[in-house]
Order: sequence, then C-alpha cells, then structure tokens
Amino acid sequence: MKPIRLIVGLGNPGTEYTDTRHNAGFWWVDKLAADLRVNLTRESKFHGVVARGKHAGQDFWLLQPATFMNRSGRAVLALANFYQILPDEILVVHDELDLPPGIAKIKQGGGNGGHNGLKDITACLTVPDYWRLRIGVGHPGDRNAVVDYVLHRPRKEEQELIDEAIDSSLALWPLMLAGDFRAAMLKLHTKPVSPKE
Repeated sequence: MKPIRLIVGLGNPGTEYTDTRHNAGFWWVDKLAADLRVNLTRESKFHGVVARGKHAGQDFWLLQPATFMNRSGRAVLALANFYQILPDEILVVHDELDLPPGIAKIKQGGGNGGHNGLKDITACLTVPDYWRLRIGVGHPGDRNAVVDYVLHRPRKEEQELIDEAIDSSLALWPLMLAGDFRAAMLKLHTKPVSPKE
C-alpha cells in the first residue's frame, strides 16, 4: 500500500477550455486545492501549475499540466523525475467517456481508452502503472464526434451530475493519498458518498 505523492488533474490550458468536459481533471484538482487552501502557481520547469500539500504528516504535490492535453506526460515526467516519484505513487484525474456523468471510478494501469492525456503520460513514464480516477462525462455515441464533444461544455443537467461525482470522489481523497485504494474503491464503486461523510 504505497501512498500517493503526486496528484495530476488533466485538462487544456486557456479560458476557452475552462468549462469543457475535457477539463474535468482540472476541476477536481481546483476543488481539492481550494479545500486545502493552497495556491496553484505556475512552475515553468514542471510545465504546469503546481502546489505542495500536506496531510497527516505526508507531503504531496498537485499538478495541472499547462501543456495541451496530448503533451501532458511532459509535465508529469518533469515533476516525477525531479522528486523521484514512481509511477505507482501517481494519481491522474481525468474525464472518462466510457462512464456516464455522475459516476467516478478508480483503477490502476490498463489501456488509455483513446484518451490523449493518458496516452502521453504512459509514453513518457514508459509504464501504465499509475493510478487513475476516472470522472464520467458520457459518450456522444459516435466515435467521430468525440473530439468536438469533449471540447464543449456539458449540458446543465450533465454538469450537475459531474459535479456530484467530483464531490463524492473528493470525499475519499485522504484514503487515496494514503494508498488505501481498496477502501476508496469500495466506497466509491458501491454507493454514493456524501462529501460530508
């Protein structure tokens, strides 16, 4: 049970992308940073915005790559190399087409499901063994419509469900940080979790 030392939220930089489905990972990390009362600040050597957090005596990093999605691995590798963080000590939070809005799931390793951010992170780390927190955004139903779909904002009812999934998974971040993914999965995958629990 290895603790997590780096939490990465995936998204695209720039105000035109802020509210789009592809930025669900950014939304999650923004909320965690706000809860922790830490400021994400630009760090050019890590190609992104970063913050240092501490919980229960454990130091960890938050990272939002400032590269575009398909170059996310550059930022992850830079910070991981600098602080000697291993792939299985990294949690990547990202939008997931294969899950409907309102659902969040945790997994370790596996394929990238066509997600360009995961594809680049796996290529840069050379292994897929990092943890993923998948925030469901739904699928447009047509493979050719995916790019347009993820680069647009969710409908109001979808946004509400995505926010609920973010809040329920955020309630479990101390378990994930401690590396207790079994307990986190049990809570997240089997019943809704109130942020107040």
